[in-house]
Amino acid sequence: MRVEIWSDIACPWCYIGKARFEKGLESFEHRADVEVVHRSFELDPGHAKGEVAPVVDMIAAKFGRSRQEALAMEEQVASHARSEGLGYRVGDRDHGSTFDIHRLLHLAKARGRQDELLSLVYRANFAEERSVYDTGTLVDLAVEAGLDEAESRVVLADSDAYADEVRADEREAAELGASGVPFFVLDRRYGVSGGQPAEVFTQALEQAWQGRAITPLAGVAEDGAGACDTDGACEVPQAGGHS
Repeated sequence: MRVEIWSDIACPWCYIGKARFEKGLESFEHRADVEVVHRSFELDPGHAKGEVAPVVDMIAAKFGRSRQEALAMEEQVASHARSEGLGYRVGDRDHGSTFDIHRLLHLAKARGRQDELLSLVYRANFAEERSVYDTGTLVDLAVEAGLDEAESRVVLADSDAYADEVRADEREAAELGASGVPFFVLDRRYGVSGGQPAEVFTQALEQAWQGRAITPLAGVAEDGAGACDTDGACEVPQAGGHS
């Protein structure tokens, strides 16, 4: 069974959702028979390359909030991340174009190191003092994931490298009706939206494996689940819910 996950590195719920999905997969009896493929989705495809700003300032400006309100929103998301055992920095993360990151992730997919690179980029972006919008940092992360340094530099230097693959993923997401991420597609038959609790993913996997309809799971609004949509807004469920 194949599970495709559309996500963006700038989306905190994609970071949280990946961890929750992996916990749900761990509880699935047939986990060894599941192939996981990560797909590209840019929350802000119009963002100019090289324009990087603090994420809190971006949130405040985009949604007309004060800096303190934006920090409070980040703290709420952070509480959900930390409940999953994930590191999460509040207040000093960068925000920029993720197109080059997605291109590099396609190189990693071609070399069989996609999940490794995605995990490292998420950790660097949300938990560490490393900007993933810096070419040197991306190359370092690629090498950590097992990619060739020279090849990674060549891909990042060529804006056309793997660009078609990124755009193809984004077109498929639109055709499947995904307006936000994370978005999980199981065997191209069933969809689950948002960073759902681990047990929801386990149930979805079980029902997809058995071939039963899982309509109640598609778009289910569980307490503690969240997603980011194409205008950049990220739902912030109240902490202390289902996680």
